Amino acid sequence: MTAAPLRIGNASGFYGDRFDAVREMLTGGPLDVLTGDYLAELTMLILGRSRLGDPNRGYATTFLRQLEDGLGLAHERGVKIVANAGGLNPAGLAEAVRELAEKVGVPVRVAHVEGDSLPVPDGFLTANAYLGGAGIAACLRAGADVVVTGRVTDAALVTGPAAAHFGWEPGDHDALAGALVAGHVLECGTQATGGNYSFFRGHDVRRPGFPLAEIHADGTSVITKHDGTGGVVDVGTVTAQLLYETGGARYAGPDVTARLDTVRLTQEGPDRVRISGVRGEAPPPTLKVGLNRIGGWRNEVVFVLTGLDIEAKAQLVQDQFAEAFTRTGKEPDEVRWELARTDRADADTEETAGALLRLVVRDQDPEAVGRAVSGAAIELALGSYPGFHVTAPPGKGAPYGVFEARYVPAGEVDHVAVLPDGRREDMATPLHVRDLEGVDEPALPEPLPTGITRLAPLGRIAGARSGDKGGDANVGVWVRTDDAWRWLAHELTVERFQELLPETSELTVVRHVLPNLRALNFVVHGLLGDGVAAQARFDPQAKAVGEWLRSRHLPVPLNLLESTDAPEAHA
Repeated sequence: MTAAPLRIGNASGFYGDRFDAVREMLTGGPLDVLTGDYLAELTMLILGRSRLGDPNRGYATTFLRQLEDGLGLAHERGVKIVANAGGLNPAGLAEAVRELAEKVGVPVRVAHVEGDSLPVPDGFLTANAYLGGAGIAACLRAGADVVVTGRVTDAALVTGPAAAHFGWEPGDHDALAGALVAGHVLECGTQATGGNYSFFRGHDVRRPGFPLAEIHADGTSVITKHDGTGGVVDVGTVTAQLLYETGGARYAGPDVTARLDTVRLTQEGPDRVRISGVRGEAPPPTLKVGLNRIGGWRNEVVFVLTGLDIEAKAQLVQDQFAEAFTRTGKEPDEVRWELARTDRADADTEETAGALLRLVVRDQDPEAVGRAVSGAAIELALGSYPGFHVTAPPGKGAPYGVFEARYVPAGEVDHVAVLPDGRREDMATPLHVRDLEGVDEPALPEPLPTGITRLAPLGRIAGARSGDKGGDANVGVWVRTDDAWRWLAHELTVERFQELLPETSELTVVRHVLPNLRALNFVVHGLLGDGVAAQARFDPQAKAVGEWLRSRHLPVPLNLLESTDAPEAHA
């Protein structure tokens, strides 16, 4: 008799995700474990700043409000809750959950995981190591009903419960790797069920349900969602999420390194995608450490330019600001202008006749980006281009953050499970480790025979999803047929990628080939500067770089355009 799978659901992909998701997941169908991912690089900076004002905070308070009725629902249904909402203060959140449980009259055993918080170097706000799932597993084995953590890897919220349930040991690399991949699919919530999906027009994704994974004892899984919820789970949505914020074929975690080039996806039925074949290797000997600091001060003004002479109007504003900075002697260290030509000729509404001129300034001195900038903008109100106005009143500026990643030996980081009875259990460092290295480039498929082509958007054929990792961005591109893969693998080289996205032409771009997924993953080094908190770009998390790429035109074989089954992707 085959053991029943462990059903692990997700109810949060970020701090601020759909508030009702906890209730929806607990009442929508059978579930064993409910997870929530509340942390991101930017979130740690936000929590670090909040804790400066109140040392007792530093955790995701939304999670507590979600538990006001979630605790009772989970208790009634026998569902364990595992979340990294502890942020910088998991012990504080664990105590707050106990107080809440007493208040609402629900008997729950609460545990937490700590040790990720490291000594903070001078000039930084936070320093946290990314822990694995071993501490979570220890808490669950000790009978915890609720486990809260600080900075663990997103996928650890799944590998920990799976290891506890199935009794996996640290050397069960393939099983752990399967759970790691499932965890990566779940971690961003509705991105696995049709949210942020290139081919969204083929499905009703107005309110996608949150995903869950049915994990088996061998590490294979089925990604699905509760019956009757919105969105869709298919090979495309799962592929898109697998490519999100990843790099090469080796996807490393503190518990195991998963080989993404071994992943196989199979549509098992409506809203059911099986993940199988995942091979695992020993984890690397180091842990990633995320550090956040205040990088300086920033201000922004967006000018609206309407109608005729857009370029001349933009130049006038820039010249006037240059003179204003010269007069005051307070020109910011960094001054960036960007003109977005959103205007149309002979427009039938004022808004569609307008273009946006964006000024972004940075400096270590708040005065240099404050009154010096806002004052100059306000003083131009009656003495600049015709039709002068801005999208919002100029402000006094605000601090911006910088994220840095460092690596430390895993043995130098404490990983402690604080069990429901208060006992502390130290997690052992993995005995077997393996340095991360690249894999041999896989053989490409036979090229598609040369034929008639037509200029068309890449998105007529391919889907894409992009995201951020510190200052780098990744752009995953995939197709849905073997013939399209034969074309994409040879056509979308690094050189072609940089030609289509000129912003990347002077940066280092690395291409990774994943034939099982019919996918290419491009890592663009340095595109995001100092990371999302620095807001260096118009799209600071590279969320839409993939859609920009899909919109670019290139010669596409006519037979692929004629046979595409994605009319919703047509330009």
